[in-house]
Amino acid sequence: MKASERSAQIWSVLAWAARSRQNITYSQLAQVTGAFTGGLGALLEPIQSYCLIHELPPLTILVVQQESGMPGSGFTGASAGELARAQSRVFAYNWLEHGNPGPEKLELAAKQLPSNGNKGEA
Repeated sequence: MKASERSAQIWSVLAWAARSRQNITYSQLAQVTGAFTGGLGALLEPIQSYCLIHELPPLTILVVQQESGMPGSGFTGASAGELARAQSRVFAYNWLEHGNPGPEKLELAAKQLPSNGNKGEA
């Protein structure tokens, strides 16, 4: 599976988590998708970039570290002081109606706006 296809798969998981008003840990996301935990940042980047480009709430805020309950260091969708408010916006947004942008649009977003240093290599 290509990285962009895996990112589209992760989008669906996060959209469902948002609908259920739940966070998901990196290890849970890896388990449910079959992705390697250490590579999740590169798979989340296209989603983060897509949300930034299209001025959507930061969907990747729902992926948190088990120990701290906070997003990882690559998350750029909101400052530490804005996390609760940004998460509320994610929960309120109708992700299922928006639909999954798909691998091509996610890959393009990461190339247009690299958001955590991968320079569009996701």
